[in-house]
Amino acid sequence: MLPFYRRLFGYHAWANRATVGSLRQGPVSERARQLMAHVAATERLWYDRLLNRPQSLPVWPDFTLDRSDTLATEMAAAWRAYLAELTSAALREERRYTNTKGERWTNTVGDVLTHVILHSAYHRGQIAAEVRAQGGEPAYTDFIEAVRRGNVGET
Repeated sequence: MLPFYRRLFGYHAWANRATVGSLRQGPVSERARQLMAHVAATERLWYDRLLNRPQSLPVWPDFTLDRSDTLATEMAAAWRAYLAELTSAALREERRYTNTKGERWTNTVGDVLTHVILHSAYHRGQIAAEVRAQGGEPAYTDFIEAVRRGNVGET
């Protein structure tokens, strides 16, 4: 499973870069900017939870596109380092946390990693719709496209 997660996070980093690239082509709607900030900030939130650290950023920060891009790049490096050290057994370990509604939850590391990928893909789709609504050309961030273009490593 670890090679699979490493591959997914490689795709994820590429898709975030491509999405920011499409936003840089402009015009950027306020909603698209907010969604990209949310994607980057919630990655940090889940990373903090995996490391049993307090939440360091709000879920919906008011970031510029540059700040979101910087954070997404930082998180790509953080995920690479985290996954390089992670063991297969650790994927089944549980993490206890309190969500932003004050509810206590427990999830496995593997479930959190899967959530990060799917949550971000969902919001990148919303960003693509916003870009198209503004008359722009959204990034083509389908996983298979990343594989076809050599932007995802092998398992």
